[in-house]
Amino acid sequence: MHRRIIAPGALAAASVLLAIPASAASGTPGAPGIGDPYYPAYGNGGYDVSHYDLRLKYQPATDELEGTATILARTTQDLSRFDLDFLLDVSEVRVNGAVASFTTAGEHELVVTPKSPLAKGTAVTVVVRYRGVPSSKKAYGFTSWHRTPDGGVGANEPEAAWWWFPSNDHPLDKATYDVSVLVPDGTQAISNGTLQSTSSRLGWTRFNWRSNKPQATYLATLAVGRFDITTGTSDSGIPVVNAYSKDLGDNYDAARSSVERTGEIADWLSGWFGPYPYNALGGYVPNTTTGYALETQTRPFYSPRQFANGSNTSVVVHELAHQWYGDLVSVAGWKDIWINEGFARYAQWLWSEHEGEGTAQELADYVYASHPADDPFWTVKPGDPGPENQFDIAVYDRGALALQALRNEIGDDAFFAILKGWPQRYAYGNASVADFQRYAEQVSGKPLAALFDTWLFQPVKPGAPAAREASVAARTLGAPGAPVQPRSWKKIAATNGVHAH
Repeated sequence: MHRRIIAPGALAAASVLLAIPASAASGTPGAPGIGDPYYPAYGNGGYDVSHYDLRLKYQPATDELEGTATILARTTQDLSRFDLDFLLDVSEVRVNGAVASFTTAGEHELVVTPKSPLAKGTAVTVVVRYRGVPSSKKAYGFTSWHRTPDGGVGANEPEAAWWWFPSNDHPLDKATYDVSVLVPDGTQAISNGTLQSTSSRLGWTRFNWRSNKPQATYLATLAVGRFDITTGTSDSGIPVVNAYSKDLGDNYDAARSSVERTGEIADWLSGWFGPYPYNALGGYVPNTTTGYALETQTRPFYSPRQFANGSNTSVVVHELAHQWYGDLVSVAGWKDIWINEGFARYAQWLWSEHEGEGTAQELADYVYASHPADDPFWTVKPGDPGPENQFDIAVYDRGALALQALRNEIGDDAFFAILKGWPQRYAYGNASVADFQRYAEQVSGKPLAALFDTWLFQPVKPGAPAAREASVAARTLGAPGAPVQPRSWKKIAATNGVHAH
């Protein structure tokens, strides 16, 4: 009856209004943070990114970067505006083809207001045009962009993207990537994944890289400079691309002696953690002054200082172990950093055993004995260290001790089943320390709350080491590797001291 007295135009308008929920007519702003208690302003609410397409031009002589980022996403709420994490100077933003207004807020927020509100579940294409000098930008008093003599590098944790592309910067929002970079001839651009193509014209060369598996934003990397590039294939068939700055000086040969073993080490790690989860391998060593290494997905970053004392395969093991523990399965929140660093450190201990330079048990005993009960080392809780201690040595070493304690409690069969099964259970997703405890209990059939509490959450030295009798501890492991020959305590200390993210 009522429909008969509504004019056709009014009926069409009413149908549109009925199709859109009332809340979508205005929407609500997306949160300026994704909800991480360690870093409340990191990441953003209201949308989920599926893909970043980055088309960039970089001038090494001046550190000038200009680019267009096309971001494919889907809204998770009715959205009136949303934030991106970014620092460079923006000239234009478009949302679904229409010009959007934008402003900045806080230390690193780009606030975008679409021409029209977006309903929950809407597919969104965001285009951001920008330029700037990354090395001139700081947030919270620091920079994650490394200026080098022949270019620049974006690599840091827990944040690096802000300096070269706009993003939803938190591991909870993984995406795939296409990174296309135009640089002067004679200069190379290194990024994650596979090199799809290169082309040269008018004195410039374009490098097109693709990461086809979900990748956290802090694991995306860009390095521009003059590199020696090597290529190969691992025994398991994964293409390997490594890059070394031409001006590494005395560290050059040690860096190559280490990183060139990437394919071998990744294949060895797959014996512990399961099949390598990506279609590309490698590493790069730019001429930076920083001291750390980082597990940038498929192509870890290594500073030259990692090789100042000679070859260092242990750090390569550490960063490649992260490809499973940290990259394939990423933290649910930054408090879960133990799942990254404790496991990567333990992989170094397994490598030491493989190389005949000390068993995992000997290393655990050494670490435990090296820190008296009043050492502040024991006040750091690896299971929730706080942002100020996120990369404290205790997260690494006490974190690895916790794994040795777990191994001794549940036995080798269950322990190594967990190491291999965990990456498959949460592949390409996120998980927490609590998730790992539940999984370990499920696989082992044992209650483990007390053990996890003792080794990960109590700010005191546990009453007993993660130890067994020496005759038991020194036995050869049942995974791929040579028979074990213990080494001197001094060498154990040197390997244990490797610093890496």
